[in-house]
Amino acid sequence: MYRYSQRLPWAFSSNPLTRSIQEKRRAQCPLLDLTVSNPTQAFDDYPHTDIRAIYSDVNSYIYEPDPAGLESARIAVSNWYAKRGISLSPANLLLTASTSEAYALLLKLFCDPGDEILVPLPSYPLFEFLAALEAVRIVPYRLRYDGAWFVDFDTLRANIGPRTGAIVVVNPNNPTGSFLKRSESHQLFSLADEYNLPVISDEVFMQYPLANSPDCVRTFIGNDSGLNFSLNGLSKIAGMPQMKLGWIAINGPAADRQIARDRLELLLDTYLSVNTPVQRALPGLLDLGAQVEERIRDRAVRNLASGQEILRNTAAHFLHAEGGWSAIVQLPSVLSEEAWALRLLDEYNIIVQPGYFFDMGSEAYVVVSLIAPPDQFDEGLRRLAHLVSSEC
Repeated sequence: MYRYSQRLPWAFSSNPLTRSIQEKRRAQCPLLDLTVSNPTQAFDDYPHTDIRAIYSDVNSYIYEPDPAGLESARIAVSNWYAKRGISLSPANLLLTASTSEAYALLLKLFCDPGDEILVPLPSYPLFEFLAALEAVRIVPYRLRYDGAWFVDFDTLRANIGPRTGAIVVVNPNNPTGSFLKRSESHQLFSLADEYNLPVISDEVFMQYPLANSPDCVRTFIGNDSGLNFSLNGLSKIAGMPQMKLGWIAINGPAADRQIARDRLELLLDTYLSVNTPVQRALPGLLDLGAQVEERIRDRAVRNLASGQEILRNTAAHFLHAEGGWSAIVQLPSVLSEEAWALRLLDEYNIIVQPGYFFDMGSEAYVVVSLIAPPDQFDEGLRRLAHLVSSEC
């Protein structure tokens, strides 16, 4: 028997919900998938032809490796921010193959094996795997809900230890859809400064507000009160997950930015993972992506409003959300989350994600995608409402 690393738990057994979904698909049951969050699948008229035309205009495939990414590509990203009123110098940008790679690089930068990073809960479960692959431990801090989501700074402070390497925020959070507020931003950076910790801000959903919330902080770009990093990429802001291009914006005092950039360039030079064609095509992809972004945002706003109306007179309701592509539905606690999800699947052919996938901390919740096709989304919510009414 070969010896394998212990970075990940190599257990490949599926949970009951996954097995039931697989059985339904093998039986070719018509399913309403309320978890679809891939724009290339959620939109029947996704602009494949326009993307192909952009790549056909790329006239150079010469390999000119630059650890930070081609200057022309970084200028394109800087211009994208400028059009949205955000000033970002290309010198403070580093291109990556994805946001996941950006996390991996930053964990390499700030953590030794056995160190810890602080991450919010609820949150997308990817952090556990990304950290484990770097031999880093996750230590959670809680987001609390009292009609709106907020950071529990008591748990954040209590969980800072001698091996803490960084504080991660997801803004807006997935799946809670909560933006950091200005007061929370001040408190976060005050705490980070007290313990001399960098802040890693995942801002991939920043362009998808669900309502006008002037107190919300959309990005940390331009916040130089302490060393921090804003992560983003084509996957969400342009609805192009297949393009595999992201970036890290370095923010903070000039001297700290330079040290971090020099070290990140060394890491990037080791891999040189960003391919040339996507960098050459980036200006056109970002321009086209603005149209895709608008359509995604319109659909998310539309679906949330429609879903709230469908559930209005039932015992289920949407939790308050301010941005992103996901929403949380609170269900009566007469059943467990797994029981709700399995019954929705078995009896109504609906796929939802139970809240425990995101470490919600209590029951019963399910998470749905706000970019599912509207007819599918509405029918799925109507079936969910029917099940809830039959149970209550």
